[in-house]
Amino acid sequence: MVADKGKKLKVEKSGEEENHHIDEELVLSIEKLQEIQDELEKINEEASDKVLEVEQKYNEVRKPVYDKRNDIIKSIPDFWLTAFLSHPALGNLLNEEDQKVFKHLTSLEVEDFKDVKSGYSITFNFESNPYFEDTKLTKTFTFLDEGTTEITATPIKWKEGMGLPNGVSHEKKGNKRPLAEESFFTWFSNTQPKDMMDDMQDEIAEIIKEDLWPNPLSYFNNEADEEEFEGDDAEEGDKEGDDSEEDDDEQDEDEDDGEDEEEGDE
Repeated sequence: MVADKGKKLKVEKSGEEENHHIDEELVLSIEKLQEIQDELEKINEEASDKVLEVEQKYNEVRKPVYDKRNDIIKSIPDFWLTAFLSHPALGNLLNEEDQKVFKHLTSLEVEDFKDVKSGYSITFNFESNPYFEDTKLTKTFTFLDEGTTEITATPIKWKEGMGLPNGVSHEKKGNKRPLAEESFFTWFSNTQPKDMMDDMQDEIAEIIKEDLWPNPLSYFNNEADEEEFEGDDAEEGDKEGDDSEEDDDEQDEDEDDGEDEEEGDE
């Protein structure tokens, strides 16, 4: 009985040693795996830095081309208004009053900071207009180390009776102008930090920067294509209407001929 007990203790001890050996191997494997992951992270960081260097280089190359594009856009009436309205996400941001203001928008500029990962700015350039004193409105997004975004925007100096803050009604020459719809300039003027602001705030800026700005012509052409398509439909409708009228005329002539024949028989 004592021998059996000693044998059982020996077996249990052997099992504990084996488990301990397995645990040590597992810990060593995890430590080696972590070393590999750290090495990969270091390579990824170096790659990201190289990508940013290339991006910064080509931002400088693009700048004169963007300037040339802006010069041509200025000669196209309502270019930016049309591009905004044709964009599936941005079109809903412009209420009727905003659209009147955007008719005075001459150019849009998106510019990364010299250190690309530090942030960017979006600038709206307007011609002299009856709505506000400014001709240049800039909204800037600065990425901070703690993971938040600092946002600043040009304070808009609205002319008397022309303010559009937060869709609040304002009096204009004695008459109230209701602005129930939220204005695009509500978004522009909102400078709450990213961790406190609506997700849509940051999303709008990203859409302008990453989608509209690189190729606004594609959205401007969408509107032009739709107008052309609608024009074709109207022409087809007119053509069908003409054909229908011709058929009605032919039918009337046939009926008249039939009546003449009946009178002749009598």
